[in-house]
Amino acid sequence: MTHQEEIQLLRDSIREKEELIEELSAPIIPSIIPKTILVPLTGALTHERFATIQEKIVNRIPQEKADSVIIDFTAISYREVGNLGMEQLGDRISKLRDSLRLMGVETIFTGFSSTFVQEIIRSGIDTSQLVVHSTFRTGLQYLMKKKGLELVEVGSK
Repeated sequence: MTHQEEIQLLRDSIREKEELIEELSAPIIPSIIPKTILVPLTGALTHERFATIQEKIVNRIPQEKADSVIIDFTAISYREVGNLGMEQLGDRISKLRDSLRLMGVETIFTGFSSTFVQEIIRSGIDTSQLVVHSTFRTGLQYLMKKKGLELVEVGSK
């Protein structure tokens, strides 16, 4: 194997690993709640990454026939916002919500930590138009109630 071939194999391997990391850091999961997708976020948020996440979500809406999306920030701290900045994050969140609204999709945000919330408020982001729940569980409960669904525990025989 030539030196150039080795370099190309390494580049291909790195690209594959980067694609896997990207997929795992913002998976789109069909929910047990009909017409709902779940998007748990992890890792650093950058302009490029948030644009990729938005594109992935928007492209999956027709495929899943989704009318609701829950985006979970539980694994995102102020530190993961990094060079994106809170104001830019607020702008990105608003644009994502607006894009989905134009498609007839409700967006529910969950999992903002108390420190994260304080930074959002300090940055002056307008949160009045966002549907936000403290935890993923409460977001799911809200959506189930809104869709007229309930979990029923099946008794043992």
